[in-house]
Amino acid sequence: MSQGGITLSRNPLAIPAIALAALVATGPAPAATDRPATPQGSLIIVGGGDRTNKMMRRFVELAGGAGAARVAVVPLASSEPEATGAELAARMDSLGARTFVFLAGRAEAQTAAAARRLDSVTGIWFTGGDQARITAVLSRTATLRAMLARYHGGAVIGGTSAGAAIISDSMITGNQTPPGDTTGYYGDEYPAIARDRIQVTAGLGFLPGAIVDQHFIRRERHNRLLSAVLERPSLLGVGIDENTALEVGPDGRWRVLGESGVIVYDARRARVAALGRGKLGATDVRVHLLPAGAVYEPGSGRGRMPVR
Repeated sequence: MSQGGITLSRNPLAIPAIALAALVATGPAPAATDRPATPQGSLIIVGGGDRTNKMMRRFVELAGGAGAARVAVVPLASSEPEATGAELAARMDSLGARTFVFLAGRAEAQTAAAARRLDSVTGIWFTGGDQARITAVLSRTATLRAMLARYHGGAVIGGTSAGAAIISDSMITGNQTPPGDTTGYYGDEYPAIARDRIQVTAGLGFLPGAIVDQHFIRRERHNRLLSAVLERPSLLGVGIDENTALEVGPDGRWRVLGESGVIVYDARRARVAALGRGKLGATDVRVHLLPAGAVYEPGSGRGRMPVR
């Protein structure tokens, strides 16, 4: 299959179970040494739900604007990647971007030829679906190194739902342990804030020092993100609600766009206690409730509310 002159691989999501297990066992991908320490690009991280035209226009604007933006849509997370990619590409095109769909299996993603497809892009967009499909294909490949290089060189990286989860250097997979325990997430009770319950693996590393969760307020995911953060207190927990985006600029500031808000859990100075039966307790955890228009500085942990 081809679109916009780009050849698309067939069956890109045939991922052996052993490959997924290996990815879960790895830590965050090592930083490349051939790119600037401070990224010159931006991130648009959408928490799922509707991708409003305002958010998408902002993405295209950061990619160079109508007529200049050159965008790769990456639908690897989707169970129907070709259809999903075509739908997103059409939407980007309607906003003035020149768009192509990027599909590859893991073997192809490891090649220089696949990486070169991204040489001219000014924006990369990851669709929703299952975030493990994205990392299983892209982690530790030439294609991911090319994406990171484009971002550090000035391109904008965006994603929604699963495409948001992979943005940080650590990623909540959506799985929990024991595997059959669905209490709280799909059952009638809230999950405990506890150790070794939430499966976290390596994301793609565009946003270091953080762990992103999506559909956050809508799906009441507070306890799972708190569990992940209290086990990893050096990471900021970033819960992005539906119909909402977090924009991260080259200046390092985080800005909230959309209809709801972002909740940040900061346990960097917290005192965390490991209690019986795996449960966790903590004091001095800072919580920031950031509505649309708010600005947050992750280094200092300070936020600024929007002007009325």
